[in-house]
Amino acid sequence: MAEKRILCVGLVCLDVISVVDRYPPEDSDTRCLSQRWQRGGNASNTCTVLALLGAPAAFMGSLAPGHAADFVRGDFQHYEVDLAHVAVHPACTLPISMVISNAATGTRTILHAASNLPDVSAADFEQVNLSQYKWIHWEGRNASEQVKMLQRVEKHNRTCPASERVATSVEVEKPRPELYQLFPHGDVVFVSKDVARALGFCSAPEAVKGLYGRLKPGASLVCAWAEAGADAMGPDGLLVHSDAFAPETVVDTLGAGDTFNAAVILALSRGKPLQAALTDGCRVAGRKCGVQGYDGIV
Repeated sequence: MAEKRILCVGLVCLDVISVVDRYPPEDSDTRCLSQRWQRGGNASNTCTVLALLGAPAAFMGSLAPGHAADFVRGDFQHYEVDLAHVAVHPACTLPISMVISNAATGTRTILHAASNLPDVSAADFEQVNLSQYKWIHWEGRNASEQVKMLQRVEKHNRTCPASERVATSVEVEKPRPELYQLFPHGDVVFVSKDVARALGFCSAPEAVKGLYGRLKPGASLVCAWAEAGADAMGPDGLLVHSDAFAPETVVDTLGAGDTFNAAVILALSRGKPLQAALTDGCRVAGRKCGVQGYDGIV
């Protein structure tokens, strides 16, 4: 029997990446070393990495017409990401991120231009056949609607045998209080370093121990902390840790967090314990930081 797919719900955008030898000072005229287009957005990136790692992946989100959206759609198809749940909105424009990548350090600065594309609604999600998926991941965005989607999955899981249940995960990346209502709903909750700091925590272990009580019974909380690695806690209450796997040379950190999430999700979806999944996430994210884009992570 073919492996069921993993669905990622969230944003896709176009990243216009300009590589420079140093960050440009104010009021300067700086030449780029190179410039490229790349499909971006957290859920979109996570789909890419899942596909590269061998998982059947699907994306649910919104697209607009036009040349940039044609590029995005073609790139999804290149990585064999299923687009059955993508809606095209003719009167809208695709969001674009202007990314300045520092060639000397591999770090990046992002200027994100939001668009009028609507986020996936709970009504949209009603059209999803849950039996097609073994895992659904949400990039935290319109949280009140996403809570309804998660509740639909929870209701579905109560009516079917354990082997047919759909696992869920949510990413709480931005320090926006409205996103914090997602904490009690995912089987796995990814909380970012930025959110942890905004909530008063100074390290991943502190954040995991301090925030675990917000989760529903039986859930797992994961927090990555860049070069400090990542920590997590599952229903057994034990704190687990993985060191970071730094590449020999940092080339490109854009999407490293999305890469980490994808590797953790895939490991857990295939039955690995939390400690092993955390290590997989750090290892694959480290490989991603050592290459431009994603194609060199496997």
